[in-house]
Amino acid sequence: MSAPPAARAGRARVLFVGRTTYRLPLEPSLERKWQALADRMQLRVLASGTGVDPRFTLTPPRPLAGPRFYAGLPARVARELRSFRPDLVIAESPYEGAAVELARRLTRLRVALVVEVHGDWHASTRLYGSPARRLLAPLSDRVAAWSLHRADGHRALSPYTAALVRAEGREPAGVFPTYSDLQAFTVPTTAVPESERVVFVGVLERYKNIDGLAAAWALVASRRPEAQLQLVGTGRETEVARRLAAGGVEWTPRLDPAELARALDAARALVLPSRSEGLGRVIIEAFMRGRGVVAARVGGINDLVSDGVNGLLVEPADTSALAAALERVLTDHPLAVSLGEQAARSAGAWVASAEEYADDVAALVSAVLAQAG
Repeated sequence: MSAPPAARAGRARVLFVGRTTYRLPLEPSLERKWQALADRMQLRVLASGTGVDPRFTLTPPRPLAGPRFYAGLPARVARELRSFRPDLVIAESPYEGAAVELARRLTRLRVALVVEVHGDWHASTRLYGSPARRLLAPLSDRVAAWSLHRADGHRALSPYTAALVRAEGREPAGVFPTYSDLQAFTVPTTAVPESERVVFVGVLERYKNIDGLAAAWALVASRRPEAQLQLVGTGRETEVARRLAAGGVEWTPRLDPAELARALDAARALVLPSRSEGLGRVIIEAFMRGRGVVAARVGGINDLVSDGVNGLLVEPADTSALAAALERVLTDHPLAVSLGEQAARSAGAWVASAEEYADDVAALVSAVLAQAG
């Protein structure tokens, strides 16, 4: 199926499809992103959430939200293709991309498809949610590969995710991170504290290796009883968080951006021992606060963290190495300061305004439409 030779007269019409949940009206940071895009193209967003905005078509959250969302997505995309008549669709992952491809076949409309790759799609059935999802892995892998090969273009977030696309025999049409509102992290930084404290920030899911962190922290606490760990996040692995909290770890389910900036300021380093990771935004946030990172040597973490420069990297399955790295930053204040200084210098390469992000998306749209034509 070929795409239209060019966008219709005027700005390209672009349909964004993803499972992101929105609450309308948009908060200011998200409004900046979508308004910047709307200034460059005619857009429609198909996602989940609640509220009213003429740019958005939302599916209200329901029980079994994930399976229901994807089961009905091809039909919803088909309706948008018929009513909105986009020149191009940007799918948030290979799974949304598969739904768009089914809709293209159903409607027989000429529309280009860009599939975004934010991380390793193989992890979605192996390291997210219930362990029973692993049973779906073979089918999920085939669907994702089919989607990637049917797409007219691909967008990656970093060298790591670009390599995942190239492994499928395709060259990304664009490689750039998604816009994030980082204003809360731009206030003047504070000195790395003397107190022996680190902070974990992330969803409490298996792919974040929260159980590995718990095992490593038990080793650290046995040798450094004065050491402190703050855990920030919610998710399926709450039982691990409860056990840590019972042992004296500070567990904070949620923090707003300003509170998170203060939590990073109070720590010597961020710890992120993930088993899988795309482009970890929290690493960029830590860098902006002048804090190094103790992290696993996986995925997009390698794009951000240089071992011994702006952080310390360990193998994700090596609990002893994680404990040793944590002890290094907790006991060696000059090291924590040096990592933090280099981290602050690293942040700029990963920070973009809403307008810069929208320019990148517009260039991606133009390139894919020109090539597909």
